[in-house]
Amino acid sequence: MGHKSYEESIKDVYKGLVLLAVVTLIEVGISLFGKGHLGYQPGENMTWLLAIVAIGLIVLSLYKAYFIIYEFMHMGSEVQGLRMTVLLPCLLLVWAIIAFFQEGNSWFERRDLIKQKNERSVDDKKVNVQGSLYQPEETFIL
Repeated sequence: MGHKSYEESIKDVYKGLVLLAVVTLIEVGISLFGKGHLGYQPGENMTWLLAIVAIGLIVLSLYKAYFIIYEFMHMGSEVQGLRMTVLLPCLLLVWAIIAFFQEGNSWFERRDLIKQKNERSVDDKKVNVQGSLYQPEETFIL
C-alpha cells in the first residue's frame, strides 16, 4: 500500500464522514419507523417487524464500528495478529454483556417466584414431616 498525498487523505476522510453520516441517518429513520413516529403504527402482533428493525440497527452499527476501526484506526493495513489482538477482546466484551443480561433476567424471574411464594399464607404451606426434625406439639422426647 502506497502513501497517499495530503489531498487524497482529506478526500478519504470526508468520504468516510459522509458515509458514516448517511448510515447514521438510515439508523435514525429505521428507529423512528420501528417506534411508529413516521405514520405507521406497528400493532401488537407485529413483533416480527420490531425484530427486523432491531437486526437492521445492529447490522448498521456493526458496519459503522467496522468502518471506523479499519479506516480511521488504520487496522486494515495491519498484520492479522494485531487485528485479532484488538478484535477478540471486543468480541469477549460483547459476549460478557449478553451473559450479564441473561443472568439478570434469570434473577428477575426468580425474584418474582420468591415474591409469589412469600405472598402465600402460612396455612397454605404444608410441612413435609418425613425426614425432617419437625415434631408435633403433643410429642415428648425423653
